[in-house]
Amino acid sequence: MSEHGGTGPALRELPPALEPGTLRVVPLGGLGEIGRNMAVFEIHGKLLIVDCGVLFPEENQPGVDLILPDFSYIEDRLDDVVGLVLTHGHEDHIGAVPYLLRLKADIPIIGSQLTLALIEAKLQEHRIRPYTLTVSEGQIEQLGPFECEFVAVNHSIPDALAVFLRTEAGTVLHTGDFKMDQLPLDGRITDLRAFARLGEEGVDLFMVDSTNADVPGFTTAEREIGPVLENLFGQVRKRIIVASFSSHVHRVQQVLDAAHAHGRFVCFAGRSMVRNMAIAEKLGYLKVPAGILVDIKNVDDLPDDRVVLMSTGSQGEPMAALSRMANGDHRITVGRGDTVILASSLIPGNENAVYRVINGLLKLGADVIHKGNAKVHVSGHAAAGELLYCYNILRPRNVMPVHGETRHLIANGRLAEQTGVPASNVLLTEDGSVIDLVDGTARVVGAVECGYVYVDGSSVGEITDADLKDRRILGEEGFISIITVVNRTTGKIVSGPDIHARGFAEDDSVFDEITPKISAALEDAVTNTTDHTTYQLQQVVRRTVGTWVNRRYRRRPMIIPVVLEA
Repeated sequence: MSEHGGTGPALRELPPALEPGTLRVVPLGGLGEIGRNMAVFEIHGKLLIVDCGVLFPEENQPGVDLILPDFSYIEDRLDDVVGLVLTHGHEDHIGAVPYLLRLKADIPIIGSQLTLALIEAKLQEHRIRPYTLTVSEGQIEQLGPFECEFVAVNHSIPDALAVFLRTEAGTVLHTGDFKMDQLPLDGRITDLRAFARLGEEGVDLFMVDSTNADVPGFTTAEREIGPVLENLFGQVRKRIIVASFSSHVHRVQQVLDAAHAHGRFVCFAGRSMVRNMAIAEKLGYLKVPAGILVDIKNVDDLPDDRVVLMSTGSQGEPMAALSRMANGDHRITVGRGDTVILASSLIPGNENAVYRVINGLLKLGADVIHKGNAKVHVSGHAAAGELLYCYNILRPRNVMPVHGETRHLIANGRLAEQTGVPASNVLLTEDGSVIDLVDGTARVVGAVECGYVYVDGSSVGEITDADLKDRRILGEEGFISIITVVNRTTGKIVSGPDIHARGFAEDDSVFDEITPKISAALEDAVTNTTDHTTYQLQQVVRRTVGTWVNRRYRRRPMIIPVVLEA
């Protein structure tokens, strides 16, 4: 595979000016991570964006709510954006749209009916009224210098689309997320006939979903989940709680059908679940049996063996309904004999949070069914066998694996090579890489700054990696504050050192042995330095305490010295 995918110094160089007739591709998220998917295409001074999603934080990012793509590359060029194409309605592809539209609210948004309905509902919460264009498979739209043809693809949400870009510099097929389920619940398969036609026309750059590239064979059909759920529903004698993504319409449909078959009512729990399923039902993507839905306020009035709760929180999100049930702070009380079904894949990075929820539910006496012990979920992404079919049908000139961690991208690149794509034409890139396509050749020409942008409460982009490091230190090592008052003239200590600690030691008496050393170090610094500053004295205190704590306790707490001159 191409050395362009490495992390050598050449990659970090800024790219040259874009030559006329060249298509530039800059991924701003989704490479090396599961989420934050966003790619920017540029030709003739105009920009087209495909997807704009969020990444959910890991445990080593305390206090962070969401992680956004870095918009700084396009922030001063938003007037050049001819459109934002959304491939489907999952949060990792649409979740950052409100934050982009805060910068320029009239960027045209292009997507399928369901995708636009979901993003419009989200934008309404942000008080943004977007300009949208609804498209469907087979449709062709001219967006500035980009001709966009939309192709039906099958995924774990209805109405997903791939987009084929025709430009003066060449063609690009961007799959979004997809799989090749041959018996989908809605009958809408990935359009391989369109793929074959595009392959005959010529695909200069294939940007392809990598999430399951390291999984051999083919992804299991969604239809196989329905009978498993129906069988489980027939065995349970108390309440059933099914947790899934709030946009997984197909899975919710299967739960509704199983509940209806066994005479159970269904209640949606979780704000996003209620909102998204109302949209899906209104547009006809969700078929709800008459009289089956009940409001959460009326659940307690029903016998336990007549209740199914369809909940958010399958990834262990702390504020989602299932996590709150596991913690005992939700209006729904989980008890002995209840069955909880986690009907979703485990997104990398969420393992600890999910297992914490599972353990909490088990302690409450519930039975927990998940993908590890029953076939209650299938992936929405193409496995290796399906990707091989795509490569052989399309015969792309250049391949750029997207949407996955590094291991997924590498596995996808190897599949491309196995089907005959030259290793030099397989681009293993990373967020911020700049790829130029001209005359059928794609190559990495540099990179732009592309960091994480953290959403923390109401602040966006104000929290830095250094702030998160401080939070981790505070959470893991604690902190020590030392307050000392020094006579400005004599340099003698007037008061202190007063030492206080949190998260380090219960008894402040442990600092009795270091207090004289702090005083001696300060007096020595004042005596031997005529133009000392309070900052320099604080650094003396920090070094003295830090060295002692590290040697004595093998700890590295945050040390906050305060030296006042009187």
